[in-house]
Amino acid sequence: MRTYTGLAAFVTSALLLSQPGAAQNAPDAFPTRPVKLVVPFPPGGPTDLTARLFGQKLSERWGQPVVVENRAGGNSAIGAQQIAKSAPDGYTLLIAMDVTLVMNPITTKNLPYDAPKDFAPISLTAQNTSLLIVPADGPQSVQELIAKAKANPGRLNMGAGTITSRLGALLFAKSAGIDVQLVPFKGSAEIGQAVLAGTVDFALDSTGTSLPLIQGGQYRALAKYSNRPLPILPDLPSLGVAAELPGLDESSTWVALVAPAGTAPAIIDKIHREVARIYGDPAMIAKLEKAGILAVGSSSPAEFDAFVRSELERWSKVLKDSGNIRLD
Repeated sequence: MRTYTGLAAFVTSALLLSQPGAAQNAPDAFPTRPVKLVVPFPPGGPTDLTARLFGQKLSERWGQPVVVENRAGGNSAIGAQQIAKSAPDGYTLLIAMDVTLVMNPITTKNLPYDAPKDFAPISLTAQNTSLLIVPADGPQSVQELIAKAKANPGRLNMGAGTITSRLGALLFAKSAGIDVQLVPFKGSAEIGQAVLAGTVDFALDSTGTSLPLIQGGQYRALAKYSNRPLPILPDLPSLGVAAELPGLDESSTWVALVAPAGTAPAIIDKIHREVARIYGDPAMIAKLEKAGILAVGSSSPAEFDAFVRSELERWSKVLKDSGNIRLD
C-alpha cells in the first residue's frame, strides 16, 4: 500500500510537470524564459537608466533575456495598469516610482490601478536625490534665499517637476515661512530652461539632471533635500541643516520593483535576492553614483511595503496641510 501511494504521488507529480507551463511556473525553476521590465517613462531618464543597468545584470545572472519596455504616459499610470493586468508569474515586472505608488493614489481620481491591491512589493532599488538649485548669480546660501523671499513676499517663483518635488517645494516654503509662487513643470528640461532664463528664482530638481549644469557653472546647488550622503557632492549640506529646519527630512524621487499581485512568495523572494546582490555590487553602486543616483536595494518586501505606507501617510498630510492645492 505504501508503495502504491508513493508511486501514485510520483505519477501525479510527473503528470503535473508535463503540463504546458508547469515547469516554467515552478519557483525553483524561475526564470525559464525572457523577463520583461516595464518602465512607465520614456527612454533616457534616470528611471530608464537604472532599469537598463539592472536588467543587464539580471540577464547575466539568470541566463535569460531581460527586456526593458518603455510604456510612458499618465504620470506612470499606463505602465502600471499593464502590470496590474499581467499574469502573476514573475515574468512581467514594473519599475515603479514614488509617483506610481504614492503620489498618484493621493492626488489622482479614477486611477486605472489600485496600488495596494494590484502590486506585490519586491524592493526599493534606487533614490534620485532632489537638489535646491538657483542660477549661478542667485543667492549664495539657503538662508540668503529665505531672507530674499521674506523681503519680497509673493514675488519669487519656485519651480518643481514631479508631484513629489512639488509637494516637497511646498513643504519647504511652509516650513521656512516664505510666500512664493509654485510653478509646475513637466520635467527637468523645462526646469533647466526656466532657471537659466530667470523665469523661476529657485527650483527643486534631481541630482542626475542638474549635475552637468552645476559642474558647468550655470547652476548653483544650495542644498540636497535629503539627510543621506551624496558622494558626488560630498560637501553639499542637507536642506534641513542649511535652512535650520530639522523637520525637512527627505523629498527625493525613488525607484522600486514590484510584481503583479498574487505572484508566488518564492518567486518574489528569489527576485528580491537578486535585487540585493545587484544593487549591493560596488561596480553597480559606482555607475549609479556617477549619475547622481544612490543604490538602495537592500529593503525586504515587507520593509518596502511599510515604507510605501509611511510615505502615503506623510505626503497625504503635506497635501492636506497645503489646502489640497492643485499640482498640475
